[in-house]
Amino acid sequence: MNFNKGKKDKLFLMLLDSSANLKEGGQYFVDFKIKEEKHLDEFQKQMKDYEHKGDSIVDEIIKELNNSFITPIEREDALELAVHMDKVLDGLEHCAARFYMFNIYQIHDYMIEFSELLNKCIIEIHNAVELLSHKKLTEIRQHSVKIKEFEQKCDILERKAIKELFQKEKDAIKLIQYKEIYELLENTADECKKVSKALETVVMKNA
Repeated sequence: MNFNKGKKDKLFLMLLDSSANLKEGGQYFVDFKIKEEKHLDEFQKQMKDYEHKGDSIVDEIIKELNNSFITPIEREDALELAVHMDKVLDGLEHCAARFYMFNIYQIHDYMIEFSELLNKCIIEIHNAVELLSHKKLTEIRQHSVKIKEFEQKCDILERKAIKELFQKEKDAIKLIQYKEIYELLENTADECKKVSKALETVVMKNA
């Protein structure tokens, strides 16, 4: 692999574009306050825009990997990182779509806590990819560890949220809808963990 520390590589900059779009989408997701039904359409449309942009960046990364004779890190590792970052954004977009389709505009505290934890994961992902773009590999591990810590908190939160849901929710349809959203949020946290693993693979092979 061509790991020249004196030069910014195009592939790394494209990965950074992907993480920056993810960070922006994650911040929008956590900051947007759904108060009324009319907010749902705006929310899901904006998240769809972030998701579309993310897909376009991944397509460009794949083209770059296919067209480059030499890459700074192994192709499969770069692709793994790009794909799982994209899946994190997909998860947020799918969640926004569920709010819209299920007409949910009364947001529970557990959902707010989930979105805050996911946003913390996403910030750590972006910080790690920024370090990668500067080829500061040894500093990436601390962010990878934090991502996994936040993911573990999401796992615990999902169990608490679903337990309380079955104890308190009497409407069977709402129970199914909220359970699906909690599971979707946890699956998105799992994708954050997969990003962490992809980053650790890059560090292990190249540091």
